[in-house]
Amino acid sequence: MDASNSHEIIASEITPLIPAKGLKKPKTPLPKLQIGILITLQLAEPIASTSIFPYINQLIRELGITGGDDAAVGYYAGMIESLFFVGQALTVLRWARLSDRIGRKPVLVIGLSGICISMLCFGLSTTFWGLVISRCMCGFLNGNAVVMKTMMGELTDSTNMAQGFALIPIVWCVGGFLGPLMGGTLARPQDHWPAIFSGSFWRNYPYFLPCGVAACLLALAVVMMSLFLEETLSTKRRPKFTSTAVGVSSSPDGESLAQKSMANMSLRSLLTPSVVIPIANYAMLSFLDVSFRVLLPLFFSTPTYLGGLGFDPATIGSWMAFFGITDGIFQALFFARIVDWIGPKRLFCVSVSCYAPLIAIFPIMSWILRARGEVDHAITLALLCHLAVAVTWDMAYGTIFLFITASAPTNSVLGAINGLGQTSAAVARAVGPALTTSLFAVSKEHNLLGGNAVFVILIMLAGGLRWLASQLPDEVQDRDE
Repeated sequence: MDASNSHEIIASEITPLIPAKGLKKPKTPLPKLQIGILITLQLAEPIASTSIFPYINQLIRELGITGGDDAAVGYYAGMIESLFFVGQALTVLRWARLSDRIGRKPVLVIGLSGICISMLCFGLSTTFWGLVISRCMCGFLNGNAVVMKTMMGELTDSTNMAQGFALIPIVWCVGGFLGPLMGGTLARPQDHWPAIFSGSFWRNYPYFLPCGVAACLLALAVVMMSLFLEETLSTKRRPKFTSTAVGVSSSPDGESLAQKSMANMSLRSLLTPSVVIPIANYAMLSFLDVSFRVLLPLFFSTPTYLGGLGFDPATIGSWMAFFGITDGIFQALFFARIVDWIGPKRLFCVSVSCYAPLIAIFPIMSWILRARGEVDHAITLALLCHLAVAVTWDMAYGTIFLFITASAPTNSVLGAINGLGQTSAAVARAVGPALTTSLFAVSKEHNLLGGNAVFVILIMLAGGLRWLASQLPDEVQDRDE
């Protein structure tokens, strides 16, 4: 047989394996059991992190560090909320790289256990510095978010990635419902259920109950993960089948030599435009989103004479829970369909364009309250409009995760690229709460732009995110090709 005939035979054997260009690949079914376990584990983290939001401002007031100045509460509350992300920014990339070497599950065990211990410490803290140390500990030991997104990328492919990553913001929305509801309901139990919580322990540690319940959920998550979750890193799991692609040398453990060489690449070599642009969008998105998240309870709790709504912790928890569950239901029902309909880039651009009206509704509510003198149906209507815009804004997370995951040249560096993205997001989230709450306090104290300077600055930054969004590729790259 001559060379030309042999090439024709090889080509005829390979051609059926390659989908014709322009044809849409059939969707791969999601591995429902493993993804179900993964998102259940992920639910524990937002519950724990958001459960402090309804009462953190009241806790700061009760510690007495503001000297009775309600306008200064924002400084300290923002500092507490930022410290978690400071710790995470310093360590998350190391956790991501470690998960590429020792596996995803060991890093998850460390992260969930760290959050569990830190929540117990937070509930037992009676000084400002005790709160500081417990939040720093939570950030230092937490690499969960990056590892879970990496596992989601390894459990999906280009045909079902949108369905898989749509579940991540849904989980955070559900956590955003249960966490504030739990925190607002269980804080100061001696006031709500004096017959049950009448001991001196609850008077000395009035915010331990929501922290203790969150810690129990985290401990349960660790047990469930250890028993049922399978490892997704190819070098740390038992291969179910072996295959050898034409022209690619495979190592005994099933990982190609090309993948091994990619795994040993330096971080600097990964910083190509296709990787940097999605990460930059994620960082700016995280900064603006966390700024909104900390402004919401601060605005709710600020006294009406300073331009807030003057809600108590239980009311704050109820409204934030309603925001979370409505957002989660919408994402679950419509996110993947909207991505298929208009495409990920167009959806991302629409979502980030909603940030300006999302922030503008804050001073509008202040104006309505001053005009009417009380919280009535007009404020309720404004809050419902706020919710509708926030739901659209929140779809930006699911879409940017698609771009970041697709930018990885191979799964062996997916953890590192997710680590770079999470590090950038953690830095943005570390700066966001302290900067935004401080700007809020300064705006109110000095009446800058009628007390609305913080909102004007955030709207201007949203314009920068809209420009970054325009730099994303028109289509999500198919890593399988």
